[in-house]
Amino acid sequence: MDCIFCKIVNEEIPSKKVNENEKFLAFHDINPVAPIHVLIIPKKHYEKFDETPEELFSEMAKFIKETAKKLGISDYRLITNNGKGAGQEVFHLHIHMVANPNGKLSWPKLA
Repeated sequence: MDCIFCKIVNEEIPSKKVNENEKFLAFHDINPVAPIHVLIIPKKHYEKFDETPEELFSEMAKFIKETAKKLGISDYRLITNNGKGAGQEVFHLHIHMVANPNGKLSWPKLA
């Protein structure tokens, strides 16, 4: 499989890990858009949000909260793009966690 995130999970490509358990991985984005920009992924490959089992999200929510706590943040934005038309570039479900602990995040123009 040529999925870059699967290669990160399999440690074929290095990453700066923030949090990890048996089902999920959180690591710093290599092109951050905010002072804190972490990607949160399931270790199992799901192409996008629509193809991911609903029951996985309750576990993922807990992992996201743990990741925020490890980063020492309580104010953050979660973003996921579902499909090419929504801006998804890597087709492995991922949630962006972005935060600016020193100020407010701006809201980018979406179109």
